[in-house]
Amino acid sequence: MGNKKALEVVTKLSDWAKKGSDNMTDEQFEKMLYCEHGGMNEAMADLYTITGNKDYLALAIRFCHEEVLGPLSKKLDELEGRHANTQIPKLVGAAKLYNITGEEKYKKMAVFFWDLVVNTRSYIIGGNSINEHFGPKNEEKLGVQSAETCNTYNMLKLTELLFEWTRDAKYMDFYERALYNHILASQDPDSGMKTYFVSTQPGHFKVYCSADNSFWCCTGTGMENPARYTRSIYSVEKEDIYVNLFIPSELQLEMQQVTIKQVTDFPVTDKTKLFFEKASNESLKLHIRVPYWVKGEVTAVINGKETFTRSENGYLTIERTWATGDTVDVHLPMGLHTYVAKDNPIKQGIMYGPIVLAGALGRDDFPETDILADHLKLNNHPLIKVPTLVSDEETLDDWITRVAERDLIFETEAVGQPGNQKVTLIPFYHLHHQRYTLYWNLMDEETYRNFVDKEQEEVDRLRAITVDEVQPHEQQPEVEHNLKRANSTSGYSDIVQKGWRDSKDEGFFSYDMTVEPDGEMSLEVSYFGGDRTMEVDGKTYERNFEILIDGTVIAHQQLEHNGPPASTIDVRYPIPYELTKGKEKVEVKICFL
Repeated sequence: MGNKKALEVVTKLSDWAKKGSDNMTDEQFEKMLYCEHGGMNEAMADLYTITGNKDYLALAIRFCHEEVLGPLSKKLDELEGRHANTQIPKLVGAAKLYNITGEEKYKKMAVFFWDLVVNTRSYIIGGNSINEHFGPKNEEKLGVQSAETCNTYNMLKLTELLFEWTRDAKYMDFYERALYNHILASQDPDSGMKTYFVSTQPGHFKVYCSADNSFWCCTGTGMENPARYTRSIYSVEKEDIYVNLFIPSELQLEMQQVTIKQVTDFPVTDKTKLFFEKASNESLKLHIRVPYWVKGEVTAVINGKETFTRSENGYLTIERTWATGDTVDVHLPMGLHTYVAKDNPIKQGIMYGPIVLAGALGRDDFPETDILADHLKLNNHPLIKVPTLVSDEETLDDWITRVAERDLIFETEAVGQPGNQKVTLIPFYHLHHQRYTLYWNLMDEETYRNFVDKEQEEVDRLRAITVDEVQPHEQQPEVEHNLKRANSTSGYSDIVQKGWRDSKDEGFFSYDMTVEPDGEMSLEVSYFGGDRTMEVDGKTYERNFEILIDGTVIAHQQLEHNGPPASTIDVRYPIPYELTKGKEKVEVKICFL
């Protein structure tokens, strides 16, 4: 704080950016914003707040990406298929521009975006996205590359700003869920290494960066994440003190000369104590969050005598004169409850209060290490069978028991099927270096007798035959597979909910893909079923191309309505053994004729 040299550096960089972009038309500037540009509108808004220089405010406004933010300001959901973490910083900047300008459009886009991401595109742990992209609304697709960690870091930044406007407890409910179940769970306590994605694939495991040979985007934000553990525990506005999180801490109010200490073992216990270490008959309103997950009435007892229970807007409010030695004992009744996935009522998670309880599934067929430079390397590591939880009991307490008084360790009855297995459940933030599941197929006996898990069967089929895969149009997979291209474009189809890549005018695109050096390989390609010869600007483009492995043609393909128009079709091409023998990677090239 207060580093004049740092201010000089950032000011000169910003002046350079302003001077260079002044020569760009609005159309050119907007086109530039299609590339991932971080929180540039936030950075310029912050610099304006520091310096008062209106050039930086103008640049902050200009860095607002109209293609994304415009629809959001009109409450239009156009997030599907977009690279998730590219968008979140844009809304953080928009929220700060609302604080500066008071323009309602910035507030509308930030609030609507938050609602969309949290309520229609987030997982049980508070994270969002799969393969770095937003999927369809209210779909909770599970996978290895889900819940990118720095997305949640940025969502917490946005949540803090929105909470300042309303003091609505729903924002801190989400903040708590994401903080404990994603941010805290994303770092290995032994090595200090961080996750890029947090797998939601049942039976998989966490993969952490290496100390010296990987620096993923989430490694950078991962180093900042521990600083979040002291943020937003309290919010102070004049005489109003909001207790948002139940974390051991100390709050010092210099203006009122008040010091409040919070003492708690939460979430192991459902109690917290607020102790006024210093206060001289100060008149203050104390607001204590009433979480969505409480099972019963939240009570606050003052000095062991007065009891308060009434709450508004998600907070229990106590207004009084406070003196040194005053205490507030808060009881937050906690219990087991289920989280139901947005796309399947059978797919459920188990929680205790705000804490996601993961199934601890051991280390069968576990990799040699889960700390490594290449986060893709273990994507197709063999899974294990995850039991289905089957019970006719109406409440979780009838078949799940807490088995450790000083830890949140739970055990089920023998409800895991097949085999009448007992399952151990522990907080996800405590689970490292073993397999787990966050989601279960949970059902009664009758449903189980007729249940066929088609989704898992398809996952198992693909994993059994897959050595490597690449998702077209997705930046990270294409970069990691050394994309080369000419006359090639890409995009996202909301019809089939997948990214695509295309080429024309004798263009091509290629990827470097891993192969097994001593096994027979084949290439499986997904095509849009309705693809066909097209007329564009008076020119005919036939969907006619060759497929090459390291320069050798292995197939010729022509597309002409090869499948149903609103679906994809998969075509498998055998690869001659001599093209992969002894190799670890080959170039797969699609060359249009």
